Amino acid sequence: MVGSETERRYYSNRMARIYLVAIEDVIGSNGVAAVLRLAKLGHLIGNYPPDSLDREFSFEDFAAINQAVQEVYGPQGAKGLCQHAGRATLKYTVTDGGLMADLPDAAFKLLPPGAKVKVGLTTLAKSVADFSDQEAYVVENEEHLVFVVEQCPECWGRSSDGPICHGTAGMLQEALHWLSDSQEFTAVETECVARGDDVCTFTISRKAAEEGPEGHSATGSAEDAALDDGST
Repeated sequence: MVGSETERRYYSNRMARIYLVAIEDVIGSNGVAAVLRLAKLGHLIGNYPPDSLDREFSFEDFAAINQAVQEVYGPQGAKGLCQHAGRATLKYTVTDGGLMADLPDAAFKLLPPGAKVKVGLTTLAKSVADFSDQEAYVVENEEHLVFVVEQCPECWGRSSDGPICHGTAGMLQEALHWLSDSQEFTAVETECVARGDDVCTFTISRKAAEEGPEGHSATGSAEDAALDDGST
C-alpha cells in the first residue's frame, strides 16, 4: 500500500547517511544541496544524519530525496545515480558488520552460487528489518527468486507510471555480486507500489552470458544455480 499521511516509518540514520554521501560522490556537494532544497530538506545540507543505527530518518524524507533526484536529473539520470547510492549502502553496511551479519560462515562458503543467493537474500530481507521499518521477504517460483518489499522507503507516498525503486535495485545488485562470488545476477523491479501495485518486487535471475552449444544462451535462473551442486 502507499504510505499514508498518518503512518510513520523510519530508516536507520546510517543507511540514509551512506546514501547521501554516495550521491554526493557523483554530483558534488552543490548538487546534493540543490536536491535537498528541492526536497524541502535544506536542514540536511552539510548536516547529514549521524552514523548510528537509530531509526530516525523518515520514509517520507527518504522518498522526497529520491523524488528530487528524479526531478533534477530525469528518469535515466536518477536511475543510475540511485542505483549507485544503493550499491554503496549495501557495500558499506556489510563492511561495517551490520547488514547480513547473521549469515552462516563455513557452511555458507561451501554452497554453490545460486544457493548462496537464495540464503543471502533471505538473510538480507531479515537484516533490513533490523535496521529500518521496511518489510521484505524472498519467494521463489518455477523460474526465479523474487525479492518482495511491502513497505518501501524509496517510493513511499510517490506515484509513477513505472518502477522507480532504483536504490533498492542497486542494493540487490551489490548483494548479488557479493553473494555469488562476482557471478552476474540481475535484480529487475517488476512491480512497484508507486505504480499502483500492492508491493514492490524484484525478479532475480542470471544475466545473459556467452552462447553455449548450438546457439543457446549459457544462462539459468537463480533457482537453477541453486540446484546445481557442481556434479557432472
